[in-house]
Amino acid sequence: MIVRKTTSCTSALPTSDFSSEQPLVPFAGPLLEAALVRREKRFLVWVRRDGEELCIHSNNTGAMFGLTEPGSPVLASHSSNPRRKLAYTQEAVFCSAAGCWVGVNTQMPNRLLAAAFACDRLPFCTGYTTLRTEVVREQSRFDALAQGDGVRNLWIECKNVTLVEDEVACFPDARSDRGRKHLLELMDVVASGERAAMFYLIQRSDGHCFGPADCIDPDYARLFWQAVDRGVEMYPYRALVTPEGVSLLEALPLACRPR
Repeated sequence: MIVRKTTSCTSALPTSDFSSEQPLVPFAGPLLEAALVRREKRFLVWVRRDGEELCIHSNNTGAMFGLTEPGSPVLASHSSNPRRKLAYTQEAVFCSAAGCWVGVNTQMPNRLLAAAFACDRLPFCTGYTTLRTEVVREQSRFDALAQGDGVRNLWIECKNVTLVEDEVACFPDARSDRGRKHLLELMDVVASGERAAMFYLIQRSDGHCFGPADCIDPDYARLFWQAVDRGVEMYPYRALVTPEGVSLLEALPLACRPR
């Protein structure tokens, strides 16, 4: 897919009242609202609505700490694809401790990156006119490639963040071989003279800064700071998740680096 910037995107209008802003990525159609019963394996979630239990799909393979409590409100989107075994996909869980919806769909960061690029909401993409998604470079596939006249290629990887501890948004929430591989690949991009960036979408509104979860995956944390030192750009963005969709909020600063 190729995304081009447009001047007709109303969601690009700046506002300090994010609650009144149209979601940058609206959900398609009304969502199923249900109560969480249990998470089964990694991809199955059982919910209850009107006294009946229903199995829905989850594409989130993380631990989802604090988001699997029985009785928690759940939002799920419906697919009309007759080939799917499960018609609904889990989009969000309401975290009572944080008082906000938490987006758990790991495809949302990619969608929101494309929408934000089209609306010129990403300062780090200034000067870039096109965004290609799922692009192969050598032996690796990257989530996105931003290009423009007179600027270096910008290779981007997207990550979904659901964990917040003491107001610090953290990634990953489980050991991630794939995540470590992506950091190494981005460092290779920078070494070749091109730009490379991580786009972390924090799909909850209670984080105030971002850092790698060194207590969960110390190897990822080590590579994260190594990547920073080598010029990989880190862009954590906070999002507002509602039953209507997902809005892009502000970029968050990085947490203090451990000594």
